[in-house]
This record gives sequence, C-alpha cells and structure tokens, in this order.
Amino acid sequence: MAMAERFEARWLPFRFVLAVVLLVLTTDRASVLLRAEATPIGINYGQIADNLPSPARVSWLLRSMQVSKVKLYDADPYVLSAFLDTGVEFVVGIGNENVSAMVDPAAARAWIQRHVQPYLPATRITCITVGNEVFKGNDTELKANLLPAMQSVYQALAALGLQGTVNVTTAHSLDIMGSSFPPSAGAFRADVAPYLQPILSFLSMARSPFLINCYPYFAYKADPGNVPLEYVLFQPNAGVTDTNTRLNYNNMLYAQVDSVYAAIQALGHADIDVKVSETGWPSRGDPDEAGATPEYAGTYIGNLLRRIEMKQGTPLRPSVPIDVYVFALFNENLKPGPASERNYGLFYPDGTPVYNVGLRGYLPPMDYSQGTRKAVHLLALILIAVAAIALSLS
Repeated sequence: MAMAERFEARWLPFRFVLAVVLLVLTTDRASVLLRAEATPIGINYGQIADNLPSPARVSWLLRSMQVSKVKLYDADPYVLSAFLDTGVEFVVGIGNENVSAMVDPAAARAWIQRHVQPYLPATRITCITVGNEVFKGNDTELKANLLPAMQSVYQALAALGLQGTVNVTTAHSLDIMGSSFPPSAGAFRADVAPYLQPILSFLSMARSPFLINCYPYFAYKADPGNVPLEYVLFQPNAGVTDTNTRLNYNNMLYAQVDSVYAAIQALGHADIDVKVSETGWPSRGDPDEAGATPEYAGTYIGNLLRRIEMKQGTPLRPSVPIDVYVFALFNENLKPGPASERNYGLFYPDGTPVYNVGLRGYLPPMDYSQGTRKAVHLLALILIAVAAIALSLS
C-alpha cells in the first residue's frame, strides 16, 4: 500500500471520530454558556396542562433566559434530570395529598431517598415545600398534620446528612392574614395563628424562610374602582404612608410582604425571612375579571423584574433584596376555575412570549436531554475504540 493510501486509511476513521468529539464539545460548551450570568429571577414551573414542551426543552428555555431559580409543585424526576449540572436552584414540593403520610418518619425518609437524594448535588435542590396553601381549605386533619410532617421531613434530611443543604418550609396564601393594612398592623387570622405559632418556631430553629403567595391582582379584581391601578402595577404614584412607621409604600406587593413581617414579629419572631413564593398577573380572564389583559400583565411583571434586578428591598427591610418567584412559566390549559387561572404564563406552550417584558428565551425544536448527551459521549467512546481497531489492522 502506498504511503498516501495508508495515511488516508488511517485518517478517515479519525476524521469521523473528530467530528463526533467536536459535537460533544460543542454541546458541553453550549451548556456552559447557558449556565453563565444567571439572574436572581425565580419562576414557578407548573405543569397542569396537556400541551407543554418536554422538560429537556424547558431546561434550554429557562437557561437561555438566565433564570437561576425554579419552583416546582412536585419533584418531577424528568424535570430534575433535565437540569443536571446546570446550576439552576430548585424548590421541590410535597403535595397536600401526601402531607399526612409524611408524618411517618419512614415515609418521609423514603420520599427524600426517592425524590431528592438521587439528584444531589448535580441538581441544586435547596428547599422542600411541605404542602401548599394548607390553611386556605377546611381540612382540619391536614392543618394539624402540617407541622409534624415538616418536622419529620427535616429529621429525615438530617439523618441522611442533608441538613443545611436542603431546608424545609411550606407556602401560604395571603388569606392567612386577618389584617394587612397599614403594613405595621399586619396580623394573622385568629383561627390560623395557633397553627402558625409553632410553625414559626420550627422555621426559626431550622433557619428556613416563610413563603407567601401574594397577588395584588386579586385586590384590584375585587374592587377596581377603589384600588389604584398605578399602585398595584408598580407605576409612578404618590404611594401610601404607614401612619405608625411613617414608611411610604408605592406598590401593594411590598406592603403585603411587610404586613407579613409584622404579623410574624407580633408572634415573637424577628429572625425569619419572608420570600414571595408566587406572584403574577393574568393576561386573560372572564368578563367579570377586571384588569386581566396582556398589557397589564406585561406592566406588572416587567416592573417587578426590574425591581428584582435592582436588588430592591421593601420599605421595612430596604437592605434585604426581595426574593420572588414569578407565577408562572406557561399558560396551563387544564387548570380549573375562572379563565384567569389558565392565563398566568409568561409563555405559550410553543415558547412564544404572551407579552414582552424583555425575557428572551429559546425553546429548541428538538429534545436535548442529559440522557442524549450521555449517549453521544458513549457513541464517541465506541467510535474511538473502532478507530483504534481499524488502525491496528491497517
């Protein structure tokens, strides 16, 4: 065989292998680029729909938006797997239907071993919410079991060596408030306070946050004639002054958050951070749902995101940047209730923005998952071995 022919025979398999290796390096490079320059925006990723893109595609969408925090209402293994090695921080949830079962320490430990431990540390799970808006309903057994379930989950985390890595809390509806204005007079409802007092003691001990779902839209919807639109949409306005603290509030969300701080302090705790686990504005609603328009939704979310990016605090805690999870990533077509419930999304399921707030994301047309990347790596190794055998026989 001539020298040139022998060189060509040796070079052909290497060219193929090189192409594959470059493909692997390119996909890894893309992953690194998508992890860079994350912003402190948190987003709720609900999935009550039958037309949503796969978690692998959603992973690309969120990372292309530079979202750094995601909140789930469960611990979907497909979602958690799609975000391996991305650096995105996750809150996962135990649904209300499973809260009572978590009172059993063995059940709590088994849940963590199945839904949390296998994904750490590659997926950054930092918080577990036990239940969601438990005190909004009338299930007295669920209410009574909430704290024991939280304690059981916390103890299971400690037994597995995850204490300090993953914290435990629960998310509340704002209707736990008996009084919220002025903010300094914030107080929990009389029927809820006996439950919240020991929960606050637990959160203080565990160094976990108090999560609250705040929707100024609800206040505007209930009384559009008397609730100033500028005040709920973060638009310029004179604001409202708290007569006790003399602090001025130019938007309702911050007033709601500070009223929760006041209610917590009234029960003897000043060491618990309040985080907004949900807030949003619907882009569409029924005829009796005032203000549910794309224009108002875009104004609310856009102005809120600007304040988050500025790391702005509330008047009561100006040096503590407000921590917010926007609701929600997609419109969810199977959610029950009024039309607004199905229209809180930043995006339609096809990845098209519902309104423009500057969050430009890319939803790839084809799935790209961790499993796909591993398969490409494996294929590269196989081809390298084949090339080596070919060279040895030439």
